[in-house]
Amino acid sequence: MRSAEIALTGLAIGLTIAAFSESQTAIDRGAFVMAQRGDTVAIERFSRTADSIAVDLTLKMQGRFVYLARTAKDFTISQMNIQFYLPNAAPDQPPAQTAVLTLRGDSVIAEISSRGQNQTQRLKTEAGALMLPPSSFTAFEQLTMKMRASQRSANAPPLSASQPFTAPVFATSGGSTGKASLTPVGADSVIVNVGSQEYRLKVDQVGHILGAASPANGLIITRVDQATAAKLALGKPDYSAPADAPYTAEEVSIAAAPGVTLGGTLTMPKNRNSQLPAVVTITGSGQQDRDEYIAVAGGYRPFRQIADTLARRGIAVLRLDDRGVGSSTGNPATSTSADFANDIRAAVAYLRTRKEIDPARIALIGHSEGGIIAPMVAATDPKLKAIVLMAGPVDNGLKIVRYQQRYALDNDTALTTTKRDSLYRVGQGQLDSLALQNPWMKFFLSYEPDSTAKKVKAPVLILQGATDRQVPAEQADRLAAAFRAGGNSDVTVRLFPDRDHLFLADPNGNPRGYTRLASNKIDPEVLGVIMDWLARKL
Repeated sequence: MRSAEIALTGLAIGLTIAAFSESQTAIDRGAFVMAQRGDTVAIERFSRTADSIAVDLTLKMQGRFVYLARTAKDFTISQMNIQFYLPNAAPDQPPAQTAVLTLRGDSVIAEISSRGQNQTQRLKTEAGALMLPPSSFTAFEQLTMKMRASQRSANAPPLSASQPFTAPVFATSGGSTGKASLTPVGADSVIVNVGSQEYRLKVDQVGHILGAASPANGLIITRVDQATAAKLALGKPDYSAPADAPYTAEEVSIAAAPGVTLGGTLTMPKNRNSQLPAVVTITGSGQQDRDEYIAVAGGYRPFRQIADTLARRGIAVLRLDDRGVGSSTGNPATSTSADFANDIRAAVAYLRTRKEIDPARIALIGHSEGGIIAPMVAATDPKLKAIVLMAGPVDNGLKIVRYQQRYALDNDTALTTTKRDSLYRVGQGQLDSLALQNPWMKFFLSYEPDSTAKKVKAPVLILQGATDRQVPAEQADRLAAAFRAGGNSDVTVRLFPDRDHLFLADPNGNPRGYTRLASNKIDPEVLGVIMDWLARKL
């Protein structure tokens, strides 16, 4: 399920547009390499001139952002042109979304283009605010250069923890404005606080970032030169079975809707004397690979864990790349949850053609949005044997996103009550606007999962984390009631204390804290409940 930060601005995850020409020869080129607990999650190539910065940022499994920004003498960014490309976009494929962000006084004017539709938004900020795209340390470097320039002033007071250098920043992801505080530590180090995030930077006398870390998030940022940057690439994921695994991992390709081919991995136990039961996994919202990879805590891959667990107990598992990701084709920008449900129907149909699989013993496991999609498929396929829903909602998306927004704002200690209320109203307006241009959001906001639940007759297991702040825990019992209201008597609910939306140990559950989680693994208690229940039903 998309967090409030994401839902507030689907625009900013993809805000981008055609670049203008650089006005001068680049004087600084290189790249920032970002790794979280040993997992390389992003590469940001950059070139900087006296009045512009150009960035090509690739985020693991999330796509590619290309932007060119015009910089002013005071180190603000007057205009930013951004292009967003899907994760598996071909080199000659046009961007999926584009935008121009222009700073005018105390507003940012966002001119957005997506799928041939154009929209203009005016977002409030502060005069002189620095536009900061997510994960861009090249833009972040404007802050440290601005601080160094201020220190060179003859009348500048010394900076300290009690009197840091401060500057307003505008987050292009979220559209919110906050303060960044920078405190020099010695001659070459700076501590930067932006919102609830703290970064420890190594900088030179000009303010160039030489390296950085966010210890709470386990994030390490390394600066490399142009020659090294030219050789960099994010590695392709390895979906093969471990060498000692009692199962095989087969790469498969499935024809789904016209123009859509789904790539995936089918794991099957090696020792089998008869046809196998099988499970199809369904990812949450946002485009993800077949492992449902999320770049937190060193790389969260729940479906790889589930496939390994089930295959060791004699159950085959088919997990798929979402549309537009990895080996799957199709355009997610024009797709809705109903389209994704058709993809899962195609996957089930494929399994029923495999001689190794028992067509009467197929189940679904859906996480988050997957917990919406699994009942959609089961309601139209009475042959499905069972479904497992992990943090699936009963309310429509509008209620869920409003909860997410309110929780995120209420738990941001940097905001005053007045500012929270103002941002909440802005978020609501952005939701309405986003629904007009985004087919997925329009469907999600209005779709009623409880109506579909009443049509499902297959056994249902509902799993919920007690500290889930994306789909609140009370949804589980209400979802179970909806299934039972339709006459389904085989409905089980399991609530796991101190587990968040990802089913990771997390006493707080705030999505902003995901990067600080100590473990990226679902623990044996949760996996055991899934395994034991499916073993009985299949």
